Amino acid sequence: MQWKKKVITLITGLALVLSMLSPIPLKAAAAPVSVQTEGNEVVTFGEKETKDMVLTVKNNTGKELTNVVITPALKANADGWPFEITKQDYSQSIEKMDADAAQNLTFSFTARGDITKNYYKLKFNVSYTEDGKDNQAEQMVYVKTTPKQTDNTQTPTQPDKGNGDSGSGNSDNGDSGNSTDMLSGGDVSNGEVRSSGGGDGSTDAAGVPRVIVTGFATDPAQVKAGTNFKLVIHVMNTSKTTAVSNMLFDLQAPSSGTETAAEAPAFLPISGSSSIYLDRIGCGETKDISIDMNARADLVQKPYSVDMAMKYEDSSHTQFESSSSLAVPVQQPPRFEFSKMELSPESIAVGEDTNLSCSLYNTGRIKLYNVKVKFTGASIEENEIFVGNVDSGGTGAIDAMLTGKEAAEGDGKCKMTVSYEDEAGTVSKMDQEFSLEVTPMMEDMAAPTVMDETQSSFPIVPVVLVIILIIVAAVVTVIVIRKKKKKIVEEEDLLDELDGPSEDE
Repeated sequence: MQWKKKVITLITGLALVLSMLSPIPLKAAAAPVSVQTEGNEVVTFGEKETKDMVLTVKNNTGKELTNVVITPALKANADGWPFEITKQDYSQSIEKMDADAAQNLTFSFTARGDITKNYYKLKFNVSYTEDGKDNQAEQMVYVKTTPKQTDNTQTPTQPDKGNGDSGSGNSDNGDSGNSTDMLSGGDVSNGEVRSSGGGDGSTDAAGVPRVIVTGFATDPAQVKAGTNFKLVIHVMNTSKTTAVSNMLFDLQAPSSGTETAAEAPAFLPISGSSSIYLDRIGCGETKDISIDMNARADLVQKPYSVDMAMKYEDSSHTQFESSSSLAVPVQQPPRFEFSKMELSPESIAVGEDTNLSCSLYNTGRIKLYNVKVKFTGASIEENEIFVGNVDSGGTGAIDAMLTGKEAAEGDGKCKMTVSYEDEAGTVSKMDQEFSLEVTPMMEDMAAPTVMDETQSSFPIVPVVLVIILIIVAAVVTVIVIRKKKKKIVEEEDLLDELDGPSEDE
């Protein structure tokens, strides 16, 4: 019967879906244990300043954790660790953390005496025990350092725009030294200034002009592998007493390659030259320099450093050299394809089901997280299934049962919408159309149901009784008739016997 077929089809479809979902991890791509500053703010340390840095540790595993240990990764050099090292071990531990729980840990640090105005990305090692298994991870936290101001060096919050000096770069029309501008593009690190001679020697150590990178931006904001972008760098002359001129900047990107690809720079200048010239920057002034570059198509999704060497002169024509490093994040665009869709059956009536199956091939270089597939259309009932995470080069199975809702008009177009998340949790969607013929429900398909209802309500017992009575009546009638015939025969035989002797006489 039709209803039995539907039940069997539904049970089979549920079994297939459950068998698919059971081994798929449902966890999102968030760090199992996250570490960030309280309020997610960038903590600022002044020269030789001692300050508490409060870190919020959160359990994102959905399970109870034990032996959670947070350890800062100390470095001996000031470029890697801006604080004085006064202890052998700065580790702090949390004995137990419930699922989704958060706890604050306080670290006390003292800034070094030789720090410069800079942003540091501090690494914290995280270890914890989950379900009896030891795990390790890394988390990064940004801090800002500012040296004491002197008569010859300042850190202005608003660049001096009064000089109006022009160069081959573009003049900055805003405050380029704020942390938001710097962090939006990536990480920045400035090196020390070195004198390379020349001039009349009138510049003393206290009057050394320092040129630093206060931040940078890219156009477009997100640099994707295999595309061109413009790198705009904000450079500032921190000196209050002297301008700098005859400036030459040279940018070098790191080499990057794989076993199948030769080592080559991650970024290449489109013009062929990696040098930029700027004629002058006034005292305390900030200017922009820019260069058009291309990101290689085979780059892994991560930040890539760009080293920038600087050469310039002060007003006494003394030559100086310095360097800075920029970290430019590169994103790999997601790419995936679908195999041929299989519909079984290819045509259904209203109220019937069909099975749609196909494969999703992740042909990109990044992992797709929390993949979901939604089916919509005027002729079918809305349905959504969860596929899970699909690794780069991996395959995700799409298998769904679709039910006809109303007869399709035209070519019966329906839509399959695939949604997924990247490593940052940003959701993207893509639509794929397919055709499904849905016909009206046939009348003869409903007839068996009516007949079954009629048969189920038929008065069987009274009919059987009537039949039995009819049979009994027929038997009685036959018996009576036979008895009457037998009596008549006996009477006739008796008469014959009586008549016989009289005739003989």
